[in-house]
Amino acid sequence: MVHLPRKQKRSPGKPRNKVVLGLLGINLDGGKRAERWEKWRPTVSICMHEDFLVHRYELLYEEKHWELAKFVAADMQTISPETKINLHQINLHNPWDFEEVYGELLDFAGTYNFDPDSEEYLIHITTGTHVHQISLFLLVEAKYLPGKLLQTSPPRRKTEEKIGTFRIIDLDLSRYDKLASRFRVEQEKGVFFLKSGIETRNAAFNKLIEQIEQVAIYSRAPILLTGPTGAGKSQLARKIYALKKLRRQVEGELVEVNCATLRGDTAMSTLFGHVKGAFTGAMQDRPGQLKLADNGILFLDEIGELGPDEQAMLLRALEEKRFLPVGADKEAKSDFQLIAGTNRNLQKAVKAGEFREDLLARINLWTFRLPGLQARREDIAPNLRYELERFARENNSAVNFNKEAREAFMDFATGPAAVWDGNFRDLNAAVTRMATLARGGRITGEIVRDEIERLQENWQTTDGREESENLLEKILAPEDLAELDMFDRFQLTGVLKVCRQSSSLSAAGRELFEMSRQRKKNANDADRLRKYLQRFGITWQMIQEVD
Repeated sequence: MVHLPRKQKRSPGKPRNKVVLGLLGINLDGGKRAERWEKWRPTVSICMHEDFLVHRYELLYEEKHWELAKFVAADMQTISPETKINLHQINLHNPWDFEEVYGELLDFAGTYNFDPDSEEYLIHITTGTHVHQISLFLLVEAKYLPGKLLQTSPPRRKTEEKIGTFRIIDLDLSRYDKLASRFRVEQEKGVFFLKSGIETRNAAFNKLIEQIEQVAIYSRAPILLTGPTGAGKSQLARKIYALKKLRRQVEGELVEVNCATLRGDTAMSTLFGHVKGAFTGAMQDRPGQLKLADNGILFLDEIGELGPDEQAMLLRALEEKRFLPVGADKEAKSDFQLIAGTNRNLQKAVKAGEFREDLLARINLWTFRLPGLQARREDIAPNLRYELERFARENNSAVNFNKEAREAFMDFATGPAAVWDGNFRDLNAAVTRMATLARGGRITGEIVRDEIERLQENWQTTDGREESENLLEKILAPEDLAELDMFDRFQLTGVLKVCRQSSSLSAAGRELFEMSRQRKKNANDADRLRKYLQRFGITWQMIQEVD
């Protein structure tokens, strides 16, 4: 059966010329006998649609398939004389090697002279290996190939003409409302999961968690969580691991190490392991925490407390995935993702020679500062509910406030008298104490009053005011401090404490000017706070750099 050139229709006006780019199908496009016209051949079929005029076809082939490429190009020319067929040889040793295939196609894309203003590019993804198809998809998504995907399919019935069907796929997700909506839903699920299901209201914190969710899903680079003690760094690290585990992005375990508890010779052994006989008491081999975290996540809390030798070994383990256990003459391997936590200013620790600059550079790609509870007062109510629900789960006993007691506790918890030095640890402890003392599952006003007194007494004994005054003394020179009136000194001390517990200048401003800002049409809390600090020669950076 001989196919005659088919009549092609041009749409009115001056549409852009269609240019198809595709790979030669070794099996599907093959055949040299007359029977080849009786089977569906994806590359040839593209030129058989009367309402789909292809101006030019860029056909990619491997050198060993040169004869087949010429034969297929001739058939395409027979079917569609208007179509210009260009043959491009690509050099592949292994068509299933992703790196090689992607690199070769990327090189082709980089040297091809695209003209999107006058030509419409369609990337045919039906032929070639799965690696070819995935590579083409990625190149289109990344805009290295400025076009849309073209997918062809065989006829559904044997009796139908062997033209088949085609579909053009635009990777602009903004045109696919359902896909975009599904993506948003999945992202919201991830964010909700990282927040332990708590409907937090603090805008800055919610934005921070959204960023962490995206980084957790799409990156294996180290994550550094900073912030005051009790801000939730450990819990967030566990949630990041659980989210990645849920998405099947990690196979190994979450290994947690509090670096503040590592001392002397045992620090190296705990982290990197040792071999039998490495030192007195080493009765058997020990794998170490880095090895246990292989294919999983290693959470190093208080990483700023590591000694210089441990820092050097950790840096090598991060860069090369190898390290030397104590007493061993053979290196161990471990491919882990690091999450680090600290309440210290590591930049200042570097300047003081207490932390390696190259290690900080390695773990500082994704740094997130978690604000303290005092900077998130609007989140106290949902966290209070969360703590009550957790107490109920752990003790199999539901507990709640009566109305007056809850109002009394919330007035205190969100007011200026609540310091929350221990952040969420303080809140957890307060709820646990009140729930334990609640007879019949009801927290009364008397229980709340007793707890408020207990919290205030605890905060006074932790010398919160003294710590804030020490902060003031570290920032201002003695001569400047001596010139401050007592009024300014006390006021500035309180402002600095809020700044230290806030994630940004804007967040601190919102906390400090919460009432007066409601009377302003265009409140600029950050600028207002910045100008106040400038009166004393203090900048936001100076506050954050103080230990």
